Amino acid sequence: MRPLPPRVGGLDVAAVQRSADPGAVIGGDVYEVLDTEHGVRALIGDVRGHGLTAVPAAAAVLGCFREAAHEEYELHGVLRRVDRAFARHLRHRAQEGRHPAGEEFVTLLLLEIRGDGVLRAVNCAHPWPYRVGVGPTRPLSEAEPLPPLGAFPLPEHIPVTHCGRMRPDDALILHTDGVTEARDDRGRPFPLPETLTGAARGRPPTARYLLHALDSALLHHTGGSPSDDTALLILHNDARLFAPLPVPGQAPVAHPIP
Repeated sequence: MRPLPPRVGGLDVAAVQRSADPGAVIGGDVYEVLDTEHGVRALIGDVRGHGLTAVPAAAAVLGCFREAAHEEYELHGVLRRVDRAFARHLRHRAQEGRHPAGEEFVTLLLLEIRGDGVLRAVNCAHPWPYRVGVGPTRPLSEAEPLPPLGAFPLPEHIPVTHCGRMRPDDALILHTDGVTEARDDRGRPFPLPETLTGAARGRPPTARYLLHALDSALLHHTGGSPSDDTALLILHNDARLFAPLPVPGQAPVAHPIP
């Protein structure tokens, strides 16, 4: 994992990852955001297990994505490259006697934001991101995801989910299930949608502000010690890069880009 820049492809970016292992600063929850010729491409993933034991698998996924995101024209091609890299990792671990087949897998979401704001995603058993902006806070999609990588072979046809367009002032909240499954001392899960709605009410949803509000609320909810790795990644269209599509019969409205 490496620190993300504050802006990627004109988008405002903020992220945090926390390991469940005391004292560890890395774990099995991973993310990356890259500006490519195909648009901004983001990854968030969750390797089975947590803490330091999940790091080798996380490294295999991240290393491949950082190359494939630039080289593959289609998003499903990126996923096939990552799947092959993860399969090589599993073979090496099995040869070392570390993990029997089927005991190590990763949930994964690949997100692409094209130059016109069109959103596309490939989901392998990962929680769908939330969209914050105009209208209610809701998941980006409700499409059925693929199984996690490592559990089953990829199908011949990989469905790419079309998720509309990223609108001016939209924020996308990518997260791992360590966030939504975090429990308080009474066993109640962390209320992510409600926390997002409250954080975005009455002020612009900048990436840094949303991240601070969510991370602080999550630590408060868990008493400062989550039992699983957690990761949050915020992408915000603060520069109004993607103007709304013009309505037929109406003159288009110009949106200046700084």
